[in-house]
Amino acid sequence: MYSLQGLEEYCIRCNKCPLHKTRTNVVFGDGDPNSMIMFIGEGPGYNEDKQGKPFVGAAGQLFDKMLKAIEFKREEVYIANIVKCRPPNNRNPLAEEVRSCIDYLRWQVKLVNPKIIVCLGAVSAQNIINKDFKITKDRGIWVKKGNFYIMPTFHPAALLRDESKKRPAWEDFKNIKVKYEELIS
Repeated sequence: MYSLQGLEEYCIRCNKCPLHKTRTNVVFGDGDPNSMIMFIGEGPGYNEDKQGKPFVGAAGQLFDKMLKAIEFKREEVYIANIVKCRPPNNRNPLAEEVRSCIDYLRWQVKLVNPKIIVCLGAVSAQNIINKDFKITKDRGIWVKKGNFYIMPTFHPAALLRDESKKRPAWEDFKNIKVKYEELIS
């Protein structure tokens, strides 16, 4: 299990929470396993569950455009979620589901070992930064934890529901690019 492939194989057999009963696919992660940047969402939606890949629906298409705007491709970053199986009706994952799955994410972070972690949405930020995190108040502020620079920003799905969040998210993405440039120089 000390490789991403081994961890994924372990996740595919997981039945630690009720979400395994309704999943079509485990949505483990995608992208460059050696990337300096890791994006973490909350959990798979309908399209992700069907295809077994993170961020492939409408929010994923917007996410790809956001990456392209800061001169990245999906293949150059690593993408994961807090939970690996789709919560029913795209609801937020329950605390017990997060507790059952969070160690998989911790192992992913350890194996990818990014320099930058981007929390996409409140659920991600609350489970990675602070349980009391408020996305509208605290997004866009860098948090340093250990060797990681963590940037919380809006989830792409939130931008599809509320266009007024696009400008702040764009500012966050530009700051992610600046931090990346600082770290590689």
